[in-house]
Amino acid sequence: MVSVRSAPPDIQATPRRVKLLKTDVSRRTAWILRAASILVPLAGWWALSVSGLVEDTFLPSPPDVWAAGLTMVESGDLPADLLASLGRIGAGFGLAVLISVPLGFAMGTLGWAQPLLEPVIGILRYLPASAFIPLLIIWLGIGETSKIALLVLGVVFFNTLMTADVVRQVPARLLEVSAILGAGRARVAARVVFPYALPGILDAMRVNAAAAWNFVVVAELIAATSGLGYRITRAQRFLQTDRIFAILIVIGLIGLTIDITLRLVRARVGRWAQ
Repeated sequence: MVSVRSAPPDIQATPRRVKLLKTDVSRRTAWILRAASILVPLAGWWALSVSGLVEDTFLPSPPDVWAAGLTMVESGDLPADLLASLGRIGAGFGLAVLISVPLGFAMGTLGWAQPLLEPVIGILRYLPASAFIPLLIIWLGIGETSKIALLVLGVVFFNTLMTADVVRQVPARLLEVSAILGAGRARVAARVVFPYALPGILDAMRVNAAAAWNFVVVAELIAATSGLGYRITRAQRFLQTDRIFAILIVIGLIGLTIDITLRLVRARVGRWAQ
């Protein structure tokens, strides 16, 4: 008698919860986490400054920093220096964007532009912009021109390559469909490639805006008679660490404002990319 093995009954697998790498949180939780990211370090700073473990000269308390900031505002020094630094940022970063975006767009769309420009830009981006300060002073003097040139050198090469990478990510199907419909190269570049790449271009600008702030402060530390970097140097000479902390906080807040502004612009012009 031959035994016949019966087939195992169908087992319906129950779906298991998969832990995703990226999970969403509620809006309330997000705001709580944002507040904690600021309040927890602030509380730690406050506790350390009042504990007596560190002298006030090296780590002033938050109230002392606030008072120093108000003193500089009332004297007019902080607003004047802030406007000077913002003017240099606007000129240097704006000029770097005007140069880098067209170059990056060309590298991403024109077959001959990438092999022509990428090697030299790839080399130049590894040269520290601050190393050019002595040359810029020799060539352009210690006026505004050398400071703006330092900002351009610090931003333009990175922003060019990042823009080119974004432009190259435009799907080939979009280009093929546009060509089938009879659109010329200039029309495809203006009506298809640029709108698709614009959110990524704005993201690149957000990243490099932080670098621009770093370089403007470096430039003002070397040779300047105004600006936030200059004010930091003045405070360092007299061990006014409370003023240094106040200026650093202002720099951080202005940088955050620029970042949020560019995020809002990106969200508005690139809603489809959300």
